[in-house]
Amino acid sequence: MISASKPIRKAVFPVAGLGTRFLPATKAIPKEMLTVVDRPVIQHVVDEAREAGIEHFIFVTGRNKGVIEDHFDSQFELERTLTERGKRNELDLLARDLPGPGQTSFTRQQAPLGLGHAVWCARELVGDEPFALLLPDMIMQSRKSCLASMVELYEKSGSNIVAVQECDPAEAHKYGIVGRGEDVHTGFRITGMVEKPAPGTAPSNFYINGRYILQPEIFEILAGQERGAGNEIQLTDAMLRLAEEQPFYGYRYEGRTYDCGSPEGFVEANVAFALWRSDLNGSMAGTIRGLLDEIKPA
Repeated sequence: MISASKPIRKAVFPVAGLGTRFLPATKAIPKEMLTVVDRPVIQHVVDEAREAGIEHFIFVTGRNKGVIEDHFDSQFELERTLTERGKRNELDLLARDLPGPGQTSFTRQQAPLGLGHAVWCARELVGDEPFALLLPDMIMQSRKSCLASMVELYEKSGSNIVAVQECDPAEAHKYGIVGRGEDVHTGFRITGMVEKPAPGTAPSNFYINGRYILQPEIFEILAGQERGAGNEIQLTDAMLRLAEEQPFYGYRYEGRTYDCGSPEGFVEANVAFALWRSDLNGSMAGTIRGLLDEIKPA
């Protein structure tokens, strides 16, 4: 049964990945704690969820991820030092980002068995209600939160919502692609999903960008899900089975998305977010132009 009448209060963040593409930087620091300008990647994603009205932040962690939990906790010694030094602005900044008591939960994914398995690990914390899923590698840049717009579509259409963006059709084989059906409010009916289709076979050029609203029935499917591609429990496989019983809708996101799981996307995000800030744009724009003229590949 679809739980469309229930609000989206909880969000799941799978943060158990090893970050091997960033070694050696991620040998001792989780990739989610690498900074885009002056905020960790995971903070950007939590900010998006908070703007959408999320009240409970659920992190699925792994080994050596304790610093993420520390980041979303009070730091008494730091706060006392800032107070003694009269650093009011810094104290206000920390207080603004700190979740309220009981608003964060952490659970372990003991083995790297795929995104579907990571989502399943959050089942007891989510319970019997629809929830948001945000992949922390992907950070969004737009005036309005991507997830906030998805929640608006959910409130009108109900069921499951997947954020999508358009890509070059020639690049569709690199992504998870959805089929596009009739328009529904600010989105469209999803007619199918395929992970990295063979070149020339994609049902559209709309790719899944890492934001989902899912019904709790996904957990029962994941509990019995066989391993798929990469010998992992794939979320896409479970969504395809759920789509046999419940509709899925696509929300077309038109902002910018940066894949901070890759060095190229991470650097691009730092440049873009620096240029987006009024206190940095003037100096950074000139610096970047100068570097492009001066620096050549080694």
